[in-house]
Amino acid sequence: MTLTRRDFAAGLAVGITAPYVIGSAKAQAATIKIGMCVPVTGPAAEQGLWAQNGAKLALAAVNKAGGVLGKQVELIIEDDQTTNPGIVLAFSKLAAQPDIVAFLGSIRSTQVMAMAPDVLKLGKPVMIGGTNPDLTHMGNQWLFRFRPNDSYSGRVIADFGVNTLGKKKWAIVHSTDAFGTAGGKALSDALTKLGAPPVLDQGYANQSQDFTPVVLAVKQSGADVLGTYFTFENDLGIFARQLRQLGVSIPWVGSPSVVAVSSTKLAGPALFGTYGVADYAEDSSEASKAFGKLYRDTYKTAPDNQSAWPYDAVTILAMAINKAGTTEPAKIREAILAIKKYPGAEGEYNFDQNGDGLHGYNVVRNEKGTIVYDKHIDFND
Repeated sequence: MTLTRRDFAAGLAVGITAPYVIGSAKAQAATIKIGMCVPVTGPAAEQGLWAQNGAKLALAAVNKAGGVLGKQVELIIEDDQTTNPGIVLAFSKLAAQPDIVAFLGSIRSTQVMAMAPDVLKLGKPVMIGGTNPDLTHMGNQWLFRFRPNDSYSGRVIADFGVNTLGKKKWAIVHSTDAFGTAGGKALSDALTKLGAPPVLDQGYANQSQDFTPVVLAVKQSGADVLGTYFTFENDLGIFARQLRQLGVSIPWVGSPSVVAVSSTKLAGPALFGTYGVADYAEDSSEASKAFGKLYRDTYKTAPDNQSAWPYDAVTILAMAINKAGTTEPAKIREAILAIKKYPGAEGEYNFDQNGDGLHGYNVVRNEKGTIVYDKHIDFND
């Protein structure tokens, strides 16, 4: 069976809830099983719920359209606890079930890095949202990325800040985990190529409760623009409030966490006027608008990249398995890599041989709590 975009649209229109679809799938004699490692507990549990919501919306459409290989699809969830040991344990539990044909991993690069050796050993496709460029460039053929990597975000942040805002004295603040370190380096490299090497490169530890030393370093650096890579939205919220309290009001261009729904809620007015690169921006395409409407109608709140990438991952995985005509891992891999010009919620997917599906970012602005789309920048090199 081949799933068309019309089939998916019809599936999305049905008035049933995703949990009911999953419950129905369990009642089938035979199902196609997909495993999902996601925060159910821990500091990112709320974001984990959004990720589940996105995956379940796609699952509902897939099952309504006939499922995969003529069978209904079942989502098996394990709590990664928002920690590296947690995701290793969660993935091991899922990997021990031989009838699970593919997996959704984490949006957090440090956790994807932790589970990567076991992914390589198992040899089955894993969809990921982590943006550290190294994840798809370290010889692991089973990782497929459904967000742009940070080699693109760094270039977009630098280009926008230097060429649009006209700022050249940069302070970079980033977490010291795999995501933040890679993102900070990508931004620094991009700025250096534009003739604006950063005047400050400041790391911080995740789950910090006081960012006063970091804010003071920014203030004392003489920077006229701030670029950030924050892993956890609660950290970003604390930093944003302290930044404003200590009188720092320079322009701010951040990685996607700066415009995440949870960040804007936590930081409130402290993030007004900031810019961010966003892989998901509701007004960036017709597919993005359709997903946004569906998510709002179903869950009564706005979506962001936490829910958009799992939605695309389940959709494209189902398409790939149907195209392959089998659940054989190597055939699924070939089918995913062959996908070109697919309009997803996150953007147009054109998979390269490394497993990266997206190659650019949207630039957005926080207008008094509303995220406003500016433009999209893609790179083809």
